This record gives sequence, structure tokens and C-alpha cells, in this order.
Amino acid sequence: MSIGQPPAGERIGEEEIAASVATASRIATNVGQAVEVSDEVLQHALIALIAEGHVLVEDLPGVGKTTLARSLALSMDLQFARIQCTADLLPADMMGTNVFNQREDRFEFRPGPIFANIVIVDEINRASPKTQSGLLECMQERRVTVDVHTHELARPFLVLATQNPVEYEGTYPLPEAQVDRFMMRLSMGYPSAAGEADMLAQHERGDRLAEVEPVASAADVLSAQHAADRVLASDALRRYVVAILQRTREDARLELGASPRAGLMLLRAAKARALLQGRDHALPDDVQALASHVLAHRLVLAPEAADTTPAQVVADSLAATPAL
Repeated sequence: MSIGQPPAGERIGEEEIAASVATASRIATNVGQAVEVSDEVLQHALIALIAEGHVLVEDLPGVGKTTLARSLALSMDLQFARIQCTADLLPADMMGTNVFNQREDRFEFRPGPIFANIVIVDEINRASPKTQSGLLECMQERRVTVDVHTHELARPFLVLATQNPVEYEGTYPLPEAQVDRFMMRLSMGYPSAAGEADMLAQHERGDRLAEVEPVASAADVLSAQHAADRVLASDALRRYVVAILQRTREDARLELGASPRAGLMLLRAAKARALLQGRDHALPDDVQALASHVLAHRLVLAPEAADTTPAQVVADSLAATPAL
């Protein structure tokens, strides 16, 4: 079987594909009117949403990370929450706690901000390791356990966590186990000079977020997620993904290569990209387009490899792995 040919099986209907593409297109257009963000970053954020992943945004303050998350939530009429991480933030502040109701003589659960659909966790590396680990269950299991009772989180559910790449005083670096939970790492960067000037002009006329109207619903997003699950990936494509992972594990410049979870994330993201490209099957092009954003933040360089970057290792692994 050629790597470009999908295997036999259940196919997604053309109407379902068209509906998913239309949903993503409406959201992207709407968000683009509210925040200055590159098409690539916006598309990758939508891919993570459709693939049911989470995003780590490493960038300087003030480039629009919170505005991006809020405009996504508004465009889909979803609940939005922001968690500002500090050293004294407790897991209960994020997940919620049981409060005694004297009138009814019983404890009742008061959910925290993590129960929103789209949650921005600002400066996640300023939270204590205990709070960071509490976030792990939420991201991976999509549920919260408080006093032995389990509470399901909202669907769809997307965490956008941010950290400042140049300021590390008073921070707790994320352990590899938690970094591995993020499907992608993105950087928004500064807008173009023309885009920034236009942003200033827009803000003089009022808050652009106040003008954002919903153009999709939670049901639309859930339908697209269900469609992405059924995008076909051939055996050859799965072997191609594994071969890329093995290249990173064998690279002498790395202490830690890509994990099996990284392969799962890469394949899920590739299938979501294929869907948003209007296809019912994933191709090597999808894997190659997303590999750096999905794999690079999971790699740990060896001490003697100071002259290279994880992104370069991923690029070299792609170049050395043929797509048959």
C-alpha cells in the first residue's frame, strides 16, 4: 500500500468534511478580526482544538495570547476562563472545592475555572509543582477528582498555557512528563508593522473583542472532532510516524527522544489537518507540516549539543526518513 493511499474502511461523507472545513473557516475569519495573529498560528490552534489537544504558547508578554483564547471562545459561544499562576496558587483554586451548605446540611462542589471550555493558564511555570501536577489530570483525563468524587470537564476542552521564554526568576520549570501532555508548542511573535498599526487604529475605535459574535457552536466543534477521529491513516503512514520518532531516539544530540505519546499526538494532529484541508485521509505532508510544532518541545538536548536546537533535530529526522 502506498503511503499516500488511505486504507479501506468507513469513509467520512463529503458533507461532513465540508461542514468541518466551513466551521474552521468561519472561526478563523472571526478570530482574525479580533486579534493580530498569523494564519499559521491560528490554523495550528484550530488543529489542536479539533484534535482534542492542548497548546503551550511560549512568547513574550503583550502579543495577544489571552486575546486569542478569548476570541476563540467567543467565536464558538464557549465558556472562557483565565488562571493567573503564582507560587501560592493551590490546586483547589484551579479545580474547585467542596463547600459546606449549612441550609441543606451537606457539602456541595463549587467548580473552579478549569471547568470552562477554553482555559488560558497564564505563566504556568510560576505555579508550584503540586498545582502543575493537578493540571495534569485535567488535561490528560479531562476530569477532576476532589475528595474521591470525580467530575467530568466540559466538552470541547482546550488548555492554552503560556510561559515567558526569557524570564525564569521565581519559576518552576515544567517537567518532561507535563510538557509531553501538550500537543503543540506555538509562538505568536510580534505582528507585522502594518498589522500593528492597524491594531492601534482598531483599538482607538473600541474593544474589538466586544464586537466578536459567535459563528459556530459547541456542537459544530464536537462534530468536527468526531470527524477528525475517523480520518483515515494508512499502515504505511503510521510506520512513517514511528520511523521519525525512532530517528530522534537514535540521535546522539539528544538525551531524550520523542515518546510514543508524541507519535499519537502527531498522528491525531495530522488527521485533524487533513480534515481541515478537505480530505478524508492523512498524508505525509500533514505529518511534515506539524512535526516541528508537535515534537520539538518534547526533545531534550544532550549537554554537548549546545550548537543545535530541537527544531533542527526534527528537521534532520524528517530529511533522513523517506516517505515511501
